Formats: sequence, structure tokens, C-alpha cells
Amino acid sequence: MKFEGIYTPAITPHRADGSIDRDAFVAQLEYLMAQGVQGIINGGSTGEYYAQSMDERREMASLARDVTRGRTHLMVGTVAIRLEDSLAMAEHAAQIGADSILIGSPPYSVPTERENALNALAIDRAADLPIMLYNYPGRMGINMGDEFLDRVGRSRNFCAIKESSGDINRVHLLARDYPHIQMSCGMDDQALEFFAWGARSWVCGGSNFLPAEHLALYQACAVESNFDKGRRIMSALMPLMRVLEQGGKFIQCIKHGCEMMGNYAGPPRPPLKPLNKDDKRQLEQTVRVLKTTIAQITAE
Repeated sequence: MKFEGIYTPAITPHRADGSIDRDAFVAQLEYLMAQGVQGIINGGSTGEYYAQSMDERREMASLARDVTRGRTHLMVGTVAIRLEDSLAMAEHAAQIGADSILIGSPPYSVPTERENALNALAIDRAADLPIMLYNYPGRMGINMGDEFLDRVGRSRNFCAIKESSGDINRVHLLARDYPHIQMSCGMDDQALEFFAWGARSWVCGGSNFLPAEHLALYQACAVESNFDKGRRIMSALMPLMRVLEQGGKFIQCIKHGCEMMGNYAGPPRPPLKPLNKDDKRQLEQTVRVLKTTIAQITAE
């Protein structure tokens, strides 16, 4: 399977009491599909899977499949501390007809590369679906290194890797030594560099509320190979990337951004708290400027 385009890890809207607003979730997926994103990820960290019960995770994956079936690619996240929970999500993804699954390292346990590979291969066997790996050592505590990639690469299902380490040397490593595993941008402020090194997809939380602007960078770089245009678009996006990646309030910013576009998102689940007024004002100003700038660039 080829992963190409913008894959949005969809938010999970919540009511004030913390319960999931399913109607708002459906509306968010409809918005993303109408905007033309190439894929939707359910059960990613942007969707706050870590704050959901297993029943909620399965239910939301099923609802996402019902909405997206035949209309866009659906990837289901399987990350969990316990292997049994990851297997349950993988099996459920296969049962509902998901198009692919997302596999990350189990948080907190800090397995060796061999142990982590065996964990991933067990999840693979449970689903037998195309897989995008998720390398995020900042959250998981370990890196998907050479030994891991060599082991899992023996299965045809390991098609891609979302690289979120922030280490540009990983981009070079994946592009040169693992061309059979498609590289997907998972570090938003390095999107231009990923595309320059051959990435064809971008998993970006910001596309929950700025899909057109993220699609514009993908179109310029990956489709048109116009990196002069791409640099201008990326330059306009960089202030937003700094807010999202370095502000420490990634999910809160994404959710407020959705509400700026008229889509209900509600508060994050504890322990996270909504943005304060100053943070909202900074995000709103940043978004206004970048939307105007990118609209001018794409209109030329």
C-alpha cells in the first residue's frame, strides 16, 4: 500500500462533563473529507486515545469506519501499554474493515529493540493489515532503531513509518537505508525536509482545522516538486508549528483551532486543561496571518 497525502489524526470532541460528543465527531470527519484530506486516523494521541477506555476506543473506531467507508482511508491506532490491548485494537480494526493500523512502541515499559519488534509483529499477526509505524521516542522512551526496523521489515505489512523523533538524521537514515518502508512526516516543523527527502505523506494534527493549508504544502512539494513555492508555504506555517510543537499544549491548540473554524471540539480530558485567553489569542493571530499568506501564495 502507498501512503500519499495528508493523514489527519482526528480529534475526539468532548462535552463539558468529559463524555464523548459523537455527533461532533461525525461532523469533524465529514469536514475533513469535504476538505479533501487523503486519510483519517482514529485512535491517535491527538484523539486522546490514552484517556479512553478500551470500549470507547473500539466504539469510536467503529463509528469512524461507518462514516468513512468507501470515502477515504481509515487508519486505526493500536498503541497501548499492554500488548493485550494493542492486540484487541488490531483485531477490532480488521473486523470493522479498517484500511490500515498504526503501531507504536508500548509506553513506559522501555523494551529492547528485539522485544519491541516482537511486540509489533504480534500486533501485525492479529490484524494482517497494512501498517504505519509510529516512532516517537519523546513519548515512548525508545527509538525504533536498525535492529527493530530490520526485524519488522521482514513482514510485507510494515509499509510506512511516521517519524516523530525530531532528529533530522533519522530522515536521512530512513530515506537511504530503508527505502522499502515509506517515510511519513510526523514532526510538523520538519515537513519541508521530509518532502525534500522523498516523503509522500504527512500525519499532521493541525490539519484538523487547517486542512487546505497543509494540503497546499503537500501539493507544492510532493506533487508539483516546486520547492520554491513549498519554502514560502512552510515559512508561513512555521509560526504555527512553533506554537503546536513547542508550546506544550498541542491537543488544546488543535481543539481550539477546530472551534475557530466553527467545528465543536470541547475540552480535552484530564489531566489536560483548555487553553487560557492569552494562548487562544496567540493561536488566533497566528492562524489569521498564515491563512492570508498561504492564500496569496496559492493564488499566484
